[in-house]
Formats: sequence, C-alpha cells, structure tokens
Amino acid sequence: MPFESGSMTTTIFSLPEKLPENFLELFHNARAGMLDDVKDEPQTGWVSGRHLLETSINEETAICGGHFYFNLRTAERKIPSSLLKAICRREELVYMKANETFSVPTKIRREIKETATEQNLMKMPPSISGVPAVIDMTDRTLYLGATSTKQVDEFIGMFYKTVNIEPVQMNIETMLESNNLGSEHDLPNVKFSEKSDFEAVPARDFLTWLWFYSEHEGGGINHEQFGDFVIIIEAPLTLAFASEAKGAAETMLKKGDRPLYSAEAKAALSVGKKLKKAKFTLARGEDIWGGTFDAEKFCFSGLSVPEGEEMELHSRFAERILNLSIFRLVMEEYFKKFVETVKHPDLKETEKQFAKWSIERESF
Repeated sequence: MPFESGSMTTTIFSLPEKLPENFLELFHNARAGMLDDVKDEPQTGWVSGRHLLETSINEETAICGGHFYFNLRTAERKIPSSLLKAICRREELVYMKANETFSVPTKIRREIKETATEQNLMKMPPSISGVPAVIDMTDRTLYLGATSTKQVDEFIGMFYKTVNIEPVQMNIETMLESNNLGSEHDLPNVKFSEKSDFEAVPARDFLTWLWFYSEHEGGGINHEQFGDFVIIIEAPLTLAFASEAKGAAETMLKKGDRPLYSAEAKAALSVGKKLKKAKFTLARGEDIWGGTFDAEKFCFSGLSVPEGEEMELHSRFAERILNLSIFRLVMEEYFKKFVETVKHPDLKETEKQFAKWSIERESF
C-alpha cells in the first residue's frame, strides 16, 4: 500500500477534535460488506489499511506504528463494455433476422441493453478499489491517498457519517487561520511581472513565490525542531493566467534540457502567468522529499519521503508518517515566510525584485 512504501499521492487534513474512544468500533460497524452481496449498486465501507479484503477493523489490523491506517473500499459489479457491446449486437442481429429488417429501433436497442445488463451483471465478479488514509494519532492529522474531488468528497462524507467529525483540508485559508495570519482576503494580489493585473489567486502566488525564493534567495528555511531545509522547483511545471485573462490560459513545460530556463518559461512569467503546478525537491542534508505540488488543489502527487533506517514493519511505518509530518510542518514554514513577505509594508519594492527576476532570469 502507498503509505507503507514508495511514493504516494496525498491530500492533507486536520481533525478539529479527537477521535472518540470507541473509534475502532465505529469504523468496524461501518465496515465494507461481503463481496457476494454486491449487486447493481456500488457498495462502500471501511477496511483495514493492510489490504482491501480485510473487513475487520481493530487494533491488530488497523493500528500500525501507533497510527490509524485504513481504506475506504468501493466494490461494484460491471460488465466490461466490449462484452456488453458484443452481447447486445448478438441480440440485435436476432431481432433483425426475426423481423426481416436492416435496423433496430432506438427503443428496442435500449431494451436489449437493459435486458443484457440484468441477465449478465451478477455473473461478473465484483471489482474493488480503495482510498487509503492514515491518521497521525500524535497531532490529529489525516493523510488521504486521493486528490480527485469526487473521491475526497465521498471519503469526507463517509468519515463524518462514521465518527461525526469533518476533516479540514490543509490549504491557504486554513493555514492562515491555524497560524493566526489573518484571512485569505488579507493577502494582496502579488505581481511577479508588470503585467500581473489579473485577479488574486493566493495558491498560485505561493507556488510562484517558492520558485522565485528557490532561485533568487537559495530556497533555505529553518524549522526550530527539525533543522535547515532547502527547496528547489523543477519541471514539469504548469503556468496559468487568472480565470478572466484572455489568450492561451496555460503553459506546460516538461521537455528539453532545462525547461525552467526555457524562453517559454520566461515568456509565460513576463505576460503575468503564475505557477499552478510544479515538481519540487525538498532537502535536509541527505534526507530528500520530492513530488509534484498542485497549488490550487493543495495536494501532492508522486510524493516520496526519505528512506528510513527502521526494518521492523511498525517502526518503519511510524518513521514514514513522521517524515510526512516533517514535510507538512516545513511547508507551513515556507508559507509563513511567504505571508510575511507579501504582507510586508515594502511589498512594492519586493515586487520590483520579482519583476526583475522574471525579466532577467537566464533563459535558453
């Protein structure tokens, strides 16, 4: 499973209150049903984090390294489209022969499809998929292995139904609130070029500032508990105008020897586009975190964490969740630095540095 090894996709949430004492029992009561019971509607329920067939939720199956590790499983029966099409075509040919016609009326075609589905659906084995999640029990942080709006909404809805707690996503607004930095409306529309006159998109401003800060200022930050870090923004990356801008709305750069220093990157910045998505590397000495940051969704894909030294399963899992926690806290440090920069009285002077960087940066 992705939280146990390799890279992962995650959207980060905080829990506004502690899980109830009997949370394992509550999740077990809302566990996924038997696969044999899956009929024409998808079946959704909780299973352990170990695998999608383990429907027993208890301390042995769902607590790993001191953290709650689980999946939201969906099971459904589907007839493969090519098989359904073949079955329908067979019945249509029977109809045409019986009625001495060369075509099948739309109503009959629909009835044939409905009958074929009804007769063959239960012959299909159920397919299963899962959305993995980990709750860091030390600080009530939820790491959800999904980024699509549909999956996130379904997970949050089921989670609330189970324990009556609604997770709060880590994003610009919630980071401002949790760090007592004001509200999103307090953030200015930051100009990175003379043409940045479109509506404010703080998430893009933050990622574009990270790009500037990594190239112009070295990308360093200190976390009082975990030490010194450096961030580097890399390709592939996507730059975009604000929603009401005209012309080519997005520029995607991923090919060539040095996409970040391409003429296209320089041109995109110069006309007022801001960074929407980018690959990054975060380093602390030999410890490396890396992945792709989608600023507007505020989620991370292909996220890797430093390889730990622990070999025992639970200890290794705890180490990976600790490294996820470090990553989250360091990103918050960068965000605080960004807010401090853009809310400073000398922002106009700083924007001149931004503009100079976008115009004069090396390009090929």
